[in-house]
Amino acid sequence: MTATSITVRVPLAIRRRGGRKLVVTPDGSMPGARPARTRADPALVKALARAFRYRKLLDQGRYGSISEMATAERIDRGYLGRLLQLPLLAPDIIEAILDGRQPADLGLPALLEPFPVEWDRQRASLGTSAVT
Repeated sequence: MTATSITVRVPLAIRRRGGRKLVVTPDGSMPGARPARTRADPALVKALARAFRYRKLLDQGRYGSISEMATAERIDRGYLGRLLQLPLLAPDIIEAILDGRQPADLGLPALLEPFPVEWDRQRASLGTSAVT
């Protein structure tokens, strides 16, 4: 009796999301499998929380300028300026990020890039038009 080996090939991709590895099948699911619960990206959630906190501190007049706040909070002024654009995101984009439903390629570096102020253009540029 001779031993026979069988090789099974399953097309899939492994992507990093929020510091974790995610297995993606060609059709996005596996037969008979329930969709996995999504987890919010901790870096994105933390950035949003900080952005809204910093915006609130400015609105309350606690700091007179971004430079003053950056010095007091001990962060780079440029980074603070990029964070302060996040509260301008469309509410559905913010909700999708908090729920972990943002596109897989939308990480913190992409979110900190300049984006349009108009919500429809934001959805198009960030690839979140189907997130609603």
